[in-house]
Amino acid sequence: MNIQENYSLKDYNTFGVDVSAKYFGEVTSLEELTNILRNPSVQNSQLLFLGGGSNILFTQDFDGVVLQLNLKGISEKIENDNEVVVTSKAGENWHEFVKFCLDRNYGGLENLSLIPGNVGTSPMQNIGAYGTEIKDTFLSCKVLNLETLDVEEFDHQKCQFGYRESIFKREGKGKYVILEVSFKLTRKEHSMKTEYGAIKSELEKLGIISPTIQDISTAVINIRQSKLPDPKVIGNAGSFFKNPSISQQQFLQLQKNYPEMPNFPNGNLVKVPAGWLIEQCGWKGKQIGNVGSHPLQALVIVNVTGEATGKEIYDFSTMIIASVKEKFGIELEREVNII
Repeated sequence: MNIQENYSLKDYNTFGVDVSAKYFGEVTSLEELTNILRNPSVQNSQLLFLGGGSNILFTQDFDGVVLQLNLKGISEKIENDNEVVVTSKAGENWHEFVKFCLDRNYGGLENLSLIPGNVGTSPMQNIGAYGTEIKDTFLSCKVLNLETLDVEEFDHQKCQFGYRESIFKREGKGKYVILEVSFKLTRKEHSMKTEYGAIKSELEKLGIISPTIQDISTAVINIRQSKLPDPKVIGNAGSFFKNPSISQQQFLQLQKNYPEMPNFPNGNLVKVPAGWLIEQCGWKGKQIGNVGSHPLQALVIVNVTGEATGKEIYDFSTMIIASVKEKFGIELEREVNII
């Protein structure tokens, strides 16, 4: 494998932030990966694995080794008349993988269409959209233990999924790298989730009464394209903040002053859309220097000029957090990984 020095990462993060890695290499096989990890100089360096670079913000140059995981391949195993296990290597593009499944009429991932990034990072975030999360169809993933260099298998329980959370973002952070992910999907009896308001409206607009999983995917793609900017056109990482969950007591208190506040039950808590909170604080469409909040979706921070530094983007997000905290007493949490 060719290791390059002082390598620009501008094309490897969807914010388009121009930082460099001290060392950079592209990994295409498990053997290649384990060989480089056995290298003493790599073992003594700070290490970062990159997938599609869609959920990361570089605030400075990376003084270590960056490895892009470009492991490719998709396989299928028919379980029974109605179930199939589809396994994808970590380097496959997420949306292309969803399309692969839809082309074969495999149901379960259609609501997650057009989410940027690669398959390998999907369990880390427990990615979700429009009433569906990875954990709903996740079966298992194979990981490389970075300490022992042994391949291990993590099942649903071991991954400890939460809202945009998993073991890989908590106690397992920096200890494992995901090699492949397996999903259990349906072949015939699809459990379609169309109750999400925006999907209902879009299906009605399309004149579809009895939707297929392909119709739901089309609706989701239309919604995302109408609200969310394309990272290839303007640098962004999708939703920058998590939707906060607050206590019933805090919500009822806020509701007195903001009766129109959208809310969703989340166990004993109440989930409030971060985008709505940000918009109420006047950030939607606001620009400071090279950075702005997207005019159609306040939850998305964009590199407006293409020249923003990671620090500018981070500072912009800090101002939003402070503003929401001051107005609502709610502290937003960044969903994007800060490097």
